[in-house]
Amino acid sequence: MRVLAHEWTWAAVAARDRVVVGGGMLALLTLAWAYLFLAAPYMTAAIAGPDVSRWGGSQFAMAVTMWTVMMLAMMLPTVAPWVTALATLSAGPAPGGSALPAGQFLAGYLLVWTGYSLVAASLQWVLHDGGLLSASTSLGGGILPALLVVAAGLFQWTPVKRACLRHCRSPLGFFLTSWRAGRWGALRMGLQHGLFCVACCWALMALSFVAGVMNLAWMALVAVFVLVDHAVARGDVFGRAAGAGLVAWGVWMVW
Repeated sequence: MRVLAHEWTWAAVAARDRVVVGGGMLALLTLAWAYLFLAAPYMTAAIAGPDVSRWGGSQFAMAVTMWTVMMLAMMLPTVAPWVTALATLSAGPAPGGSALPAGQFLAGYLLVWTGYSLVAASLQWVLHDGGLLSASTSLGGGILPALLVVAAGLFQWTPVKRACLRHCRSPLGFFLTSWRAGRWGALRMGLQHGLFCVACCWALMALSFVAGVMNLAWMALVAVFVLVDHAVARGDVFGRAAGAGLVAWGVWMVW
């Protein structure tokens, strides 16, 4: 009876934690998309308007904020199964012998994407001051955006992409083989998973410079694509097909 009671308690706690974590992530996702919808026109005008010929610290800070919220809005649905799996494991006897907070894991994951946002915003600064970005924060026509599209398409077929994708599809396998105890352990695992995720998606995210950095329709399309690519059983086939389509698109751009 004690064993049954213990198992029932663990299941109840795990279910409660999944609800709490899921609700928190849904609220965070809603806030991110609401911010993008409301702030997109103002942010674009502030960093790419006709009176902004050169960037300064304020424009760079706004760009970093914009990229960070974009990454949060697009990647949070993909990492949700990882966070809920960790919350479930943390509710009971963990492989390392101690409970592990899912919040620290998510913080580590988002910290890596914040680093990516810093790099992307720095690149945007260089492109803007070099006169290579249009008022819609896109590269426009020419060979450079076409090369970027082709490179992103070819990347979908590389061994690096496949290896990172295998990692991103097996949260329980990762936690059971790479468990790190304690809060710092959770943060470290979040950082590790974030690095895999960035390595898997960096080229696709860079296509924002082709579609327009604040193109909300493009963001939504990328968010759906990444979710299918990571979560659906045959999503790799879809990803390779999308890669072929991107290569064709890039060739068409300079045809």
